[in-house]
Amino acid sequence: MKFVSIVMGSKSDFDVMKECATTLEKFGVPYELIISSAHRSPERTKNYIKDAEERGAQVFIAAAGMAAHLAGALAATTTKPVLGVPMESGPLKGEDALLSTVMMPAGMPVGTVAIGKAGATNAAYLAIQIMALQDDELRVKLQEDRIAKAKKVELDSAEIEVRL
Repeated sequence: MKFVSIVMGSKSDFDVMKECATTLEKFGVPYELIISSAHRSPERTKNYIKDAEERGAQVFIAAAGMAAHLAGALAATTTKPVLGVPMESGPLKGEDALLSTVMMPAGMPVGTVAIGKAGATNAAYLAIQIMALQDDELRVKLQEDRIAKAKKVELDSAEIEVRL
């Protein structure tokens, strides 16, 4: 079975990353969610990635704060797409995580999204878009979601519009 793997560096990331899981559920995309640290449990991380690939993981989403090497550790272990979600933490409020996630060496890409909940949601959408490349039903769901979002903008505007 094809699925998305969500790997978080610590339990404190779950409040943000449940947005990612909720978005995947909305589209009916199967996912796994685990905690594994690039620094505190590197062997667990490496072993999980290999096992998840063998079982059908198509996209990996990694959430980490501060040094934020988790997405890079995943990218070093797999050739599947890796999306990094920088977590807001520490004195730099996630800017260090953003830079650590986005500044990968050439040939080891990590698709990096915004810090926090918006990033978690967008990581799910990107994973869905990647999976939709080979799944027409999922592609249609994405198109319908875009149409619904556009209609909501029109309805919201109609409630407050003032025109001359």
